[in-house]
Amino acid sequence: MIKRIYYKIKYLYYKTKFKKFGYASVLRSPMSLGGTKNISIGKCTFIGYNAWLAAVPHTGQSTCELTIGDNCSIGNFNHIYATGKIVIEDYVLTADKIYISDNLHGYEDVTIPIKLQKIVQKNSVVIGYGSWIGENVCILGCSIGKQSVIGSNSVVTKSIPDYCVAVGNPAKIIKRYCLETKQWKKTNPDGDFIN
Repeated sequence: MIKRIYYKIKYLYYKTKFKKFGYASVLRSPMSLGGTKNISIGKCTFIGYNAWLAAVPHTGQSTCELTIGDNCSIGNFNHIYATGKIVIEDYVLTADKIYISDNLHGYEDVTIPIKLQKIVQKNSVVIGYGSWIGENVCILGCSIGKQSVIGSNSVVTKSIPDYCVAVGNPAKIIKRYCLETKQWKKTNPDGDFIN
């Protein structure tokens, strides 16, 4: 009973802070929140311990948004930082210690410390419906298709299509679901089936 009251109070608090905070969603002891008025969280979504969520237009974008859909499960210590646009669609599952960003620190000028250089805007990020992101994955300015799997410790720098399994640094496709045979099949790194 006390736990239910506690979560209800937190829900009402977050509902006033965020652009949208859906019914029955839980944000468990975040490490850091930035630009909450640009963050939307759907209903029945769980965000684990020590998450860092931010949607701050450091790169001068006219709009900045971070959207996490319905029925998602976001692991502990996830760091999701939008300076433009990041969308995590419904039913996405992430493990712990995931980094998702649509920007990078500039490093081009070797006469200026990286910390003092401009933040560089990369592409918008969309994590597709029903996808699973393994532990310690970095997703940097690219998208993941629906129902795809990204293996643990992968660094994703190029977009991954729907129904794929990708692993490695940089992440490469190793399997793809064949809609004709209704089976998962091995592929080359470009996603073409290997016979």
